[in-house]
Amino acid sequence: MKNPNNHTSWPLALCVALAALQPVQAANHREAPLTALDTKADITDWYAFVSYNDPSKVTMILNVDPLLDPSNGPNYFPFDPEVLYEMKVDNNFDADEDITLQFRFKTENRLPGVFTGFVGAGTGIFAPANSPSPVTAGSLIVPPAITALDGPGSEGLGLRQSYTVTLIKGKGANRQVIDLTNQQKLYAVPSNVGPRTMPNYQNLASQGIYDLGGGVCVFAGTVDDPFYIDLGATFDTFNFRTGASGVGVPGVFSEDQNVAESKNFAPDDVSGFNVNSIAIELPIALLTQDGKQHSAGDALAVIGTYATTSRPRSKAYADRPGGKPKLANAYVQIQRMGNPLINEVLIGTGDKDRFSMSEPKDDASFAGYVLDPLLARVVNAAYGGAVPIPTPPRVNPANPSLDLGPLVFYAAPICPGCSPVQRGPVADLLRLNTGISPTPLSARKRMAFLAGDTAGFPNGRRVSDDVTDIAAQAVVGVLNPAFNSFPNNRVADGVNANDRTYQEVFPYVAFANSGRQSRHVDPGESGCFDAVSLAVGSCPNN
Repeated sequence: MKNPNNHTSWPLALCVALAALQPVQAANHREAPLTALDTKADITDWYAFVSYNDPSKVTMILNVDPLLDPSNGPNYFPFDPEVLYEMKVDNNFDADEDITLQFRFKTENRLPGVFTGFVGAGTGIFAPANSPSPVTAGSLIVPPAITALDGPGSEGLGLRQSYTVTLIKGKGANRQVIDLTNQQKLYAVPSNVGPRTMPNYQNLASQGIYDLGGGVCVFAGTVDDPFYIDLGATFDTFNFRTGASGVGVPGVFSEDQNVAESKNFAPDDVSGFNVNSIAIELPIALLTQDGKQHSAGDALAVIGTYATTSRPRSKAYADRPGGKPKLANAYVQIQRMGNPLINEVLIGTGDKDRFSMSEPKDDASFAGYVLDPLLARVVNAAYGGAVPIPTPPRVNPANPSLDLGPLVFYAAPICPGCSPVQRGPVADLLRLNTGISPTPLSARKRMAFLAGDTAGFPNGRRVSDDVTDIAAQAVVGVLNPAFNSFPNNRVADGVNANDRTYQEVFPYVAFANSGRQSRHVDPGESGCFDAVSLAVGSCPNN
């Protein structure tokens, strides 16, 4: 195992430090060399939380394909039919999946002669009186506006995707494969092209929410990217803006800034971008080891979750134009994601692809990155020692609840009922205590568990959790009570909220930004446009 902290020279130390800074964004937006080249298989974020309006259910959301500009036609952003998208659940503490949800997509080209994937307007646009031959006046040129995913109103959906949902339980002779699609035709919601083509996009997107029966709902489509961060400052070698500081130290919040739940003090560079999302809501009893719900103090209430993308092991391109390639039946994993910080802020760039293609149960080979995180030392140095950090090792099997232990073990406070035997191996899993009830909107905190809101990250992850700040503070030691004090517990990028309001019901994310109406706001601009209402609001001017 390569230890990222065994530096042999100052230049090597600098190179490794800068490599560690590359993924500080704390979510998987182009975080590894392989997925930077394969964006369709790039998992941007992974969420798992107890459903807000039904504590008997869990919602899991897999987002892929980062930084999609809403106006980027004509094909926009289909899911890749060659990619196998999977959500995985460990419910017996061994870091190996016991339940898998698989999603496969198919694409149909319904308007092969049309130059764009989606087209429509009003009740249709017809050829005028001076239409040249052979098209006669009155002929339909543009189909009616897109108001449905199927049937009347869907004529303009040139590129349409359908998908299947499969549940796999158990292994070997006990393996069960269950088709959850329930004989329904499930359609993915297309990107929001604009008001002429899709005049009531909210209604169109809502049609993509399907009830599969048995308490299971599913959604797939292009949505607003729920993640938020000051990417520009982060990538400029941890150069958080002075506007994110009221205490004379850049990148450290004052108390007033820290409790500002919905105010941004720096630009959100992900604002206005879309992402492809797969969301499913299902009963907790389908996920636990014994098929029952449990209280928060019971170890069986806790599940470990992660997501993967995989491609066919081989692909032979067709030897003639328009021919179909031949794909292998066996798959190779391209990426995985559990916690929104392990691969991003801890694993070195040289090991990121190997980490992405491995399984959580084998994460002991990466333990060196967690025992003494290089990023913590970078912050300590970049802040001139103003931010002290714990002495390694940062994970102690004898006390798995201390410091970074809860991120890699089944341990308190996420699993207060877990015994030493149930601690499991070191593994990057997003662990969720399904016995902890959801927090009402009025009491929900962006800093989640760190702010006393135990229903959020690192107990699972909700779409609104500020994982950038939580991850940064965890790396500098706030999960260790001895370091949960100023300035460690005020390290922040200055972005506290998304540019769009999340939904409080399934699928929880905001629907896609409009390609015609939305825009990105650059640092220094005085105003923002809300992508839905077009109302001008205030933006940071730092």
